[in-house]
Amino acid sequence: MSARRAIKRLLAGGLLAGGLLALSACGEVETDAPDAPDALPPAAEPAVCHSGFDLDEDCICDRDAIDWRAPIEPGSHRGDVFGLGERLPAVVAAGERHLDVWPVDVTGALLPWRLTRVALDPDTENETLLRLRGGASALVGFDTLPGFFDWLGLPPHPDQRRAPADYVGVWPLGAGLIETEAGPALSFGCAACHAGRLLGRTVIGLPNRQSRANAFFGVSKQLLPLLTTPFVLDALGAEDAEAALALRSAAAARSIGSRAPQARGLDSALAHMSLSLARRGADPWAEPDPARQVRPEATALETLVADVKPRPLWTTKYKTRWTADGSNRGHPVIINILWNEIGRGTDLRAFGQWLADNGQIVDEMTAAVLANRAPRWTDFFPAETVDQEAARRGALEFRRRCAGCHGHYEKAWARADADGLSPAELLETTRVVYHAETPVMDVGTDPQRLQAVETFARQVGRLALLDEHGISTAPTGGYVPPPLEGIWARYPYLHNGSVPTLCALLSPPDERPTTFRMGPSEDAATDFDAECVGYPIGDAIPDDWHAIEDSLIDTTTPGLSNGGHHTMLDGGDGNPPLDRDGRRDLIEFLKTL
Repeated sequence: MSARRAIKRLLAGGLLAGGLLALSACGEVETDAPDAPDALPPAAEPAVCHSGFDLDEDCICDRDAIDWRAPIEPGSHRGDVFGLGERLPAVVAAGERHLDVWPVDVTGALLPWRLTRVALDPDTENETLLRLRGGASALVGFDTLPGFFDWLGLPPHPDQRRAPADYVGVWPLGAGLIETEAGPALSFGCAACHAGRLLGRTVIGLPNRQSRANAFFGVSKQLLPLLTTPFVLDALGAEDAEAALALRSAAAARSIGSRAPQARGLDSALAHMSLSLARRGADPWAEPDPARQVRPEATALETLVADVKPRPLWTTKYKTRWTADGSNRGHPVIINILWNEIGRGTDLRAFGQWLADNGQIVDEMTAAVLANRAPRWTDFFPAETVDQEAARRGALEFRRRCAGCHGHYEKAWARADADGLSPAELLETTRVVYHAETPVMDVGTDPQRLQAVETFARQVGRLALLDEHGISTAPTGGYVPPPLEGIWARYPYLHNGSVPTLCALLSPPDERPTTFRMGPSEDAATDFDAECVGYPIGDAIPDDWHAIEDSLIDTTTPGLSNGGHHTMLDGGDGNPPLDRDGRRDLIEFLKTL
């Protein structure tokens, strides 16, 4: 680390007093940084250095001053990590566009847009394409572009004006077009998994309980070789540049290993990355390896189930560890983009250069992730649907049984001026006091994710980009007890989504349902259990959910077991067992977070 960068990090950490030091002119710093992208309006655009934010104009990227492993003062957070102030909304808007439209134009798996549109045109009368689609439909379950988007399970985009002019249908959030030399190409962004439907609304930052994004890569691995045969390219009328892009994607797909999740809405990315690395070289850049593409390296994740729920974005601001197992340390957005590119068969040298050239995009995405906010119960239901007296009793139970792991939540009802607040205002959380360093704990839940991390950490540890960006991955032996903001909206529960409701989570493991369905969240009357908070179970499951084959969660499956997380409820921690009334009170409190 240079002396200038070290000083900036110390300043950012509050270790040097007296404000910013007067540093020498930027011209003394050697850099090949390109001009800043025009992502922000001029009035809101911060100073740029190395194509990233440099608000203090010392020529050191502001992200270099952030120690992502450093403790966070309890009661504070990194919601405005760059200190953007009034500029933050404009930067967040730019970052959310990158979360929607995947910004990495060197990514491996791209679908030429015109060819995709022609191949899946619902109005085509081309008999050759219809015959080809008939065979593909039997394999993948869709044969038109609207059907493809519906199969993916992506939520509708809140702004349909963002849809391409040549597409007729409901455009989904998380699907976007990347400009390439061959014209627009279709790819999928973070919002495919980190934006979902909640009682009929699309919520950015909410885990997508209907996503099949991981399953898509298995489909693309099967279809891309077919798409790039001369016969099919000729039937699609492919131009030379389009054919070249399709062939490049097919070559990248040979470095992709894929495993579908146990149920839709779950994330099998760890297996996806492990199986992909098993098809690449063992060198620091995981170069394409034709021999391994044919005979991959053996990995435990061929059979080990390590599925998790995608994490909600709004908890990131409080944490120093990012995944459910706490194994990843370092820049949270760079980690996730890198993991995605491994799973897309991308040339990692090209991706490393993309990171160097596109710091502002990374910074905008980072600002958007860290500023993301949880949905509140009162955004969807009247405040009067919460029994406030029960919630206040539940707050005491929470402090006694849960706060040691999940943090403390100060409520507006405890303010001196609470008498003047409305019912909705009284329920607001005014301050989250989480751990300075994100803990990792073993509370007896399913261990297979932890076992899988041991394999993945060995594979990924050799990559040059981890050292270059200060990233590490190591087994932890437990899971992160996350901050609980928006917990009412984050069903199903536990890291693997094996518990459908808060009622079940607060019950002994042998009383929890062994099966339930991951259905849509459109109608509060049928799709949501407001009393128990979560999915309807048993006879209350809507009939049409049973027809969704991959909606079933079966907790007898290894990796999806629903045990553990019970000693704080059954008296194993020294407190009296939580009785039925106490459970109800605690749930009423959790609704207010």
